[in-house]
Amino acid sequence: MTAAAAETRYPPEWLALREPADAAARAEDLLPPLLAALPEGPLVVRDLGCGTGAMGRWLSPRLPAHQHWVLHDRDPHLLTLATVSLRGTGVTVTPEHGDLTDLRAHDLAGTSLVTGSALLDLLTAEEVDGLAAACAGAGCAALLTISVAGRVELEPHDPLDRHVMAAFNAHQRRRAGGRRLLGPDAAAAAGRAFTVRGATVLTRPSPWRLGPDQRGLTAEWLRGWVAAAVEQDPDLAPHAGDYLRRRLATPDGPRVTVHHVDLLALPEARP
Repeated sequence: MTAAAAETRYPPEWLALREPADAAARAEDLLPPLLAALPEGPLVVRDLGCGTGAMGRWLSPRLPAHQHWVLHDRDPHLLTLATVSLRGTGVTVTPEHGDLTDLRAHDLAGTSLVTGSALLDLLTAEEVDGLAAACAGAGCAALLTISVAGRVELEPHDPLDRHVMAAFNAHQRRRAGGRRLLGPDAAAAAGRAFTVRGATVLTRPSPWRLGPDQRGLTAEWLRGWVAAAVEQDPDLAPHAGDYLRRRLATPDGPRVTVHHVDLLALPEARP
C-alpha cells in the first residue's frame, strides 16, 4: 500500500451530521462474535481514518473496560477532535497522524482490533489486500463498517434516480491520483482478501434509513450524491438543478435508504 487513502477531506460538520445515522445503521449483531474472539485483558484498538472519533464513541462503550485506542487520520484537525472526544473509564488514547495505507503487520503488533468506518470504499484493491495481510500477520480482528453497497432507494420514485445512481457508483470507482478506488466493490474485495488469509468473515447490511427526522442529513447527502454524479457524467448537469428541487420540495423530504455493508474478520486461530 503506497498511496494515501484519504485524499478526500471531510469537514467535521458533515461528520457530525452523519454520526447518528451511522450509529443507528451499524450491525450490532456482529458484536457478540467479535467480543467472543477478543483476547482477555486490556484491549488495543486501532481506528483507521478515525475522523472526529465517531467509531470510537460508538464502539468503546460496547467493549470491555481497559481499552487503549490508537487513532489514525491524515487530517490533523480531525485527529485532534477525535483525541479529545474519546473518553471513558479505563479508556486511553494515542493519536497517530499519517498515511494509514502504509501500515504493515509489524505496525499492528499487539493490536487486538482494527476498526474503520466509511473507509473501505476509499481504498484500492491493492490497499485492501495490504490491510488484510497486515491484520492477518498481526493476528488481530477487523471491524470495518458502513461501506457503500452501490444501492440507493428513494421514495417517491423519480425517473432520473437510476441515472444518478449509476453515475455516482461510477464516480465511486473512479481513478483518483493514479489509484483505482473500489467504491461499492470494496466490501466483497475485503471479504475475499481476509478469507484467503484464513480469517472467518461475517458481513451484515447496515443501511441508512432516512426519513422526516433526518431532513438535514438527507438534503446534504442528496446534494453530494448528485454533485458526484454530475462530476462523473456531465450530461446530467442540465437536469441536476430541477432534480434536486423536485427531491427537496416535498414537505417531509424524500425517504431514502442508502445501503451499506459491515464486515467483521476474525483471525485464524494460532496454535
